[in-house]
Amino acid sequence: MVSFIEERPKNIAAGQNMVSDPKSAQKPPAPPGFISISRKKLLQNLEINAGARVNSWVDSMRASSPTHMKSAPSIADDQGSWNLNHPSALDMFEQIIDASKGKQIVMFLDYDGTLSPIVADPDRAFMSKKMRKTVRKLAKCFPTAIVSGRCRDKVYNFVKLAELYYAGSHGMDIKGPEKGSKSNKDTESVLFQPASEFLPMIDEVYKQLVETTKSTPGAKVENNKFCLSVHFRCVDEKKWSELAQQVKSVLKDYPKLRLTQGRKVLEIRPTIKWDKGKALEFLLESLGFANCTDVFPVYIGDDRTDEDAFKILRDRGQGFGILVSKFPKDTNASYSLQEPDEVSSELL
Repeated sequence: MVSFIEERPKNIAAGQNMVSDPKSAQKPPAPPGFISISRKKLLQNLEINAGARVNSWVDSMRASSPTHMKSAPSIADDQGSWNLNHPSALDMFEQIIDASKGKQIVMFLDYDGTLSPIVADPDRAFMSKKMRKTVRKLAKCFPTAIVSGRCRDKVYNFVKLAELYYAGSHGMDIKGPEKGSKSNKDTESVLFQPASEFLPMIDEVYKQLVETTKSTPGAKVENNKFCLSVHFRCVDEKKWSELAQQVKSVLKDYPKLRLTQGRKVLEIRPTIKWDKGKALEFLLESLGFANCTDVFPVYIGDDRTDEDAFKILRDRGQGFGILVSKFPKDTNASYSLQEPDEVSSELL
């Protein structure tokens, strides 16, 4: 059975008290009119062999979409209370610098929505010249990695900086700086691909998804080598249920693949226990910092898939995560930024 998998518990609030665990009780309740759908519940609604639940998922997607959350002064009130727990990294810059003094900083950066804006066509998610210059300067000071759900080669073609570490396919395709670059003068380039055996299956599913979803206007299937992305950002909401059924019809024959969800995208991945958090740990170990008490990892990302990395940092008690979002979200990140322009300002 293929199912949507999500282990992290999330808040449920819809103008009523539905807190079920102590951790949730510590968080401020959602103000009247604000709808926050449990991510775990949302994904359970999408269980692959329950056709009726596809419709439930579509309803949940509509409710949790920012365009469906505008309930005037309550949004501003909730933003304010959320910012108390996740203050702007720009406002807290001096405190962040103080916390990192005497420690080895290691930078981890998501790509889409963090270094580049979210755009309708994923093939045109270009980073600005200013951002590239900023990341280049950053890499001269600290080990720096791009951790993305995209194919590693595609991310490299966007960023075009040989001195970085690149972890594509949600960390399932990791490569270190090119030999001879300033970041890798003497050591062999890191290369790690824990899901190589799945490549033929993923290519096969990609072809089927392209054929199956071509009748849905706006749907785009992207082959990210070790995972697949079905983008529905440009799909009419009335067609979401149809698209979900199409994906379901293909994946029912592939129990070794699982479905997860990002920002207006469905992700198909191997069932191995690997994610961006595991990639972060692997890179820290490759750099020789796995057991160091004076390492200070910083991870900046905007998507739910970045939560695995945020959680690792929180559990380690080292460094911190920064969530890039204009809207309040339940997150393991310590700080927040609103958009890529703020990311650039924070890194300068």
